Amino acid sequence: MKTMSFVAAGVAAVAALAFFTMPGAGAPPPTTHLVTPQPLRLAPPRGESQPSSMGQVQLTFAPVVKRIAPAVVNVYARSVTQVQVNPLFSDPFFSQFFGATPEMRQRVQQSLGSGVIVRADGLILTNNHVVEGGTDIVVALNDKREFKAKVLTADPRTDLAVLKIDTKGERLPTVPFGDSDAVQVGDLVLAIGDPFGVGQTVTMGIVSALARTQGSANDYQFFIQTDAAINPGNSGGALVTTDGKLAGINTAIYSRSGGNIGIGFAIPANLARRVVEGVEGGGGVRLAWIGANGQPVTSAISESMGLARPGGVLVKDIYPGGPLANAGVKIGDVVLSVDGADVDDMQALNYRIATHKPGDSVKVRVETGKNARDVNVALALPPESPPREVTVIAGRSPLTGAKVENLSPAAALDLQTDLLAKGVAIVSVNPNSYSGNYGFQPGDIVRSVNGAAIDRVGDLGHALDSANHWDLVIERGNRKMTLSVNG
Repeated sequence: MKTMSFVAAGVAAVAALAFFTMPGAGAPPPTTHLVTPQPLRLAPPRGESQPSSMGQVQLTFAPVVKRIAPAVVNVYARSVTQVQVNPLFSDPFFSQFFGATPEMRQRVQQSLGSGVIVRADGLILTNNHVVEGGTDIVVALNDKREFKAKVLTADPRTDLAVLKIDTKGERLPTVPFGDSDAVQVGDLVLAIGDPFGVGQTVTMGIVSALARTQGSANDYQFFIQTDAAINPGNSGGALVTTDGKLAGINTAIYSRSGGNIGIGFAIPANLARRVVEGVEGGGGVRLAWIGANGQPVTSAISESMGLARPGGVLVKDIYPGGPLANAGVKIGDVVLSVDGADVDDMQALNYRIATHKPGDSVKVRVETGKNARDVNVALALPPESPPREVTVIAGRSPLTGAKVENLSPAAALDLQTDLLAKGVAIVSVNPNSYSGNYGFQPGDIVRSVNGAAIDRVGDLGHALDSANHWDLVIERGNRKMTLSVNG
């Protein structure tokens, strides 16, 4: 409708001009000139000339796809799990009383995804959820050759994994990293992967949004949103810019049916690059840490604090001696940006920090009351104090079969739990053990056993072994739960 209004206004202006310049009586009639409307032409980028033929006007991404497609692979992960056949023996105490063991059967599970070759000697980026739990990982190249792959690292916090295949010295095509911070809403992007296992597919769309976050406050889920068609099997594939640079790793879709509805998400390339650099350096995924927890500044919080506008992260917990504390930031301050990039929640703040290396200095904009200032923050690795002291609970107790460790800032980040949490956390649970049958979960924190506070793994082992009745207090998220079991 705006276009119609613009055309109508133009016609009216021409009529008015003709009226005021009409010659006097007796003069020859004016000559009428018909003007043919010209199509709207967009100005070419600087340094480029106007197209001189229809061939130059035709738009195609074929050259980019031809260069990038050989570097996008299929990833097949196979895992074998033990499944209990007879449910009568689901209670370990019941089965022990009757002197019988449950019948177990193997179940083979397979997952399909995509991957991106980022180094010519066979280093491949994919999603953690594509290979998680997989015992046999196979990578199929664009030319149909298949290779067994080794998982060099798999990080659930970033949902990224790095694989390595043995190319016998052959140099493979790669996708170069782009600067995902330079990506803007409205940019054209291409998604390349293997949806539903039908074969390599290329789809086109635009960047629909940036800085999409979800999950817990301690993770690094910070996504590029696109309407390029992404479907199951695209996970781990490439989201590339029109000049053939890696903008992100396709990871998820929003869908009620399981199919594409135009809302797909990709992990930004700048975070993926840091994960690859950690593997190349031999230290694994070691992401920088800022040493604080916070919450988004909503309109209500902004009004109550007298702030100019909503936005930023309100610091509610700060680790003594951590990077932010050492820079003079205190509880109640609001972090507005990191190196000029706005942050509106903890995931965005964690992401901005994680794209830097430990030891880097970043400029953080902080607001205290109505006063804003810039502070330089020296980033560091989260401390492992107390030491992790990981062990698997043995013997006969409700926690038998659970892997536990001492909580430290480093362990809290791995488990995505409270930064300042202390005590003993459950890292993993064997589903066929006592702990699995009682419903314990990774991330649970054991607070006390029979009234005795649990601070270290040694305290927990002693409390469990010295009793035949157990009253446990477990913290899960913001809830405390109790469990009472007789031996």
